[in-house]
Amino acid sequence: MRSLKIVLSAFIFITGAFAVTATAQNGTAPSNPDYDEKLAKELGADDYGMRSYVFCVLKTGPAKIEDAAKRNEIFRGHFANMGRLAEQGKLVLAGPFGEAEPWRGMYIFNVTTIEEAEELVKTDPAVAAGIFVYELKKLYGSAALMKINEIHSKVQKKKIE
Repeated sequence: MRSLKIVLSAFIFITGAFAVTATAQNGTAPSNPDYDEKLAKELGADDYGMRSYVFCVLKTGPAKIEDAAKRNEIFRGHFANMGRLAEQGKLVLAGPFGEAEPWRGMYIFNVTTIEEAEELVKTDPAVAAGIFVYELKKLYGSAALMKINEIHSKVQKKKIE
């Protein structure tokens, strides 16, 4: 659990770096000359450029699928599901953890409640098969994360299948 707190703290610091403001002596935050009201509204940003998400950690589950063809089928479904959720604007960010067993990967969902995120994570075939179990936490992070999928498609040379 301590590792999760460290990762979340670092993640919130990094994603919220643009939202950190110094407070003036009179108690008000200075204005930002780069502020784009239209973009902030489009991304659902608050005055600090932040918004609510739900963070999901995928951990190794109890299922051990020995059949390689079945396992490959489940993981093709896992990747397809992530693509579908990203296209729907529900999945903001996903990725595997390296050498962090039992942690396997993470999702950041564009939803505000744990219940909404749970419905989404249950659509993952690897979760349904028991390969992964999950833990969900509310996250307050930079609204700029909402642009990741748009930008990613411009830097992705090969699709994951």
